[in-house]
Formats: sequence, structure tokens, C-alpha cells
Amino acid sequence: MTAPYTIPCPACDAPHHPAPGEDTLSARCSACDSPLFTGRPIHLTTERINAHAVEHGLPLVIDFWADWCGPCKTMAPIFEGLAREFEPHLRFAKVDTDREGPLAEHFGIQTIPTLSVIRDRKEVARVAGVMFAGDLRRWLFAALSEHSEEVSESPSPAS
Repeated sequence: MTAPYTIPCPACDAPHHPAPGEDTLSARCSACDSPLFTGRPIHLTTERINAHAVEHGLPLVIDFWADWCGPCKTMAPIFEGLAREFEPHLRFAKVDTDREGPLAEHFGIQTIPTLSVIRDRKEVARVAGVMFAGDLRRWLFAALSEHSEEVSESPSPAS
């Protein structure tokens, strides 16, 4: 990823602007001293989405899920494993659709699990249903290589 870009802190949401050549995988937040990468998906809420879906930020991969959903439970460890694998190039996040109904509604989520990739505040890809590691990797690479002008604007749910 070319500088300048923004890495929001997963703990306090403060923006971090890495210096050229900085080891972002081991970087810490200047506001709260938490690691910028933990190897786990972050939990997004309506209030936090705007801090993480930013212009010139890390691409954000969101898993919309619910605790009662069997397929969501099947995919959870796969999603978490890929978060470790893809950091610091992507930020993985989870949205509990039962607790964050307005956010799920904003994204038009009708089926879970649903995965969405957000790049520069735009949704660039979406898929519904369980994906296993190899398929998810291929889907991510394809989603991130598409042209951003082919996607729709994803307006802010929390202004």
C-alpha cells in the first residue's frame, strides 16, 4: 500500500498515519499505546464504522453475522485465521447483526453470513454464505483487484 494512508486503532479508533518504511505489523497507537494489529477481527458498531471505513485507509473486510447462525459459527474460525494471515494489509471486522441492526440495515444485509469489502469508503465486493479459507482468499484477491469506479458509494451510517 502506498503512503499516505490511515490505520485506525482497533482499541480507540484514533487514526495512525505510518511513516514510509514503518513496520506497521508491530506498530502501536500513539493515542492509547494499543497494538494496531492483534491477529483478530475487530468488532464494529454503528458508532465505529466511520473510523474504520476511511479514505486512504486499509481495506476493510466485514463479516455480518449473528450468534444463533450455524453457518456463521462454521466460518468464524476461518475468518479469524485469515485476519492473522492478511494483517497488516487488510483490516478484518465483525458486525453482530442482532446488536447492530441499523448498521446491517444500512448495508442492506438480508442473509448471514455476508462478507463485504470496503475500500476508500466504497463497497467493492459482497458475498453471502459460508466460504472456506481457499475460496475466501481467492474472493478477496479478486475483490481487491477490481476497479473502484465500478462500485457504488457507501454513505456513512453514523454522521
